[in-house]
Amino acid sequence: MPDDQSPSRPHHRPAPFRASWFEDIEGGTDPALVSEAADRAALVLVRGASGSGDADVAERLLHLADTEGIETIAEVWAGSPADSLAGCLWRLFVLRAWVHREPVRAAGEYDAGRSRVPVAEVVAGVADPPGPDELMAMVDEVLRGIATSDFADVLLRASAFARVVATGRAVLAEPSDTDVRRMLGLAEQLETSARLELDGRLA
Repeated sequence: MPDDQSPSRPHHRPAPFRASWFEDIEGGTDPALVSEAADRAALVLVRGASGSGDADVAERLLHLADTEGIETIAEVWAGSPADSLAGCLWRLFVLRAWVHREPVRAAGEYDAGRSRVPVAEVVAGVADPPGPDELMAMVDEVLRGIATSDFADVLLRASAFARVVATGRAVLAEPSDTDVRRMLGLAEQLETSARLELDGRLA
């Protein structure tokens, strides 16, 4: 959580997500326009929803990938820098999509890593025992936090979860080293972005 010296960030009423934000990407449009659309959508989604406490907004954000399609979101946000709002949203949705696609594997890797990263486990806030259903519920709760809590907290929780999973992957030694590095890199990117958010420099 930000301390008393952290700059305050104004919150606005959340605007509804519109699929038309993604229309500019069709037909090989100028990458600069794609980037602009990505930044605009991310700004409205995060800054409009953050701190609203609106359950309906939280659910719309949670199911954004389900309604718009993860491939559509990828077209817009996948190329955004990791230390940007758009890049953060992409990584959060990718993390959720993976847990929902492979909940048994996610639970196994988390369970293998949680005893070795106890501090991160507290931040991640996963139920015990961490079965597939509990993992899916946790990652959904993290994304709902975009509307119900501070965005830095969302990023820190997601980072902590990814770090535990990366540790579990290394312990199990079943995935390739690339898989471990990829998840650890995701954790580090989310943590870096959280620090930027706390400093009021994430845009």
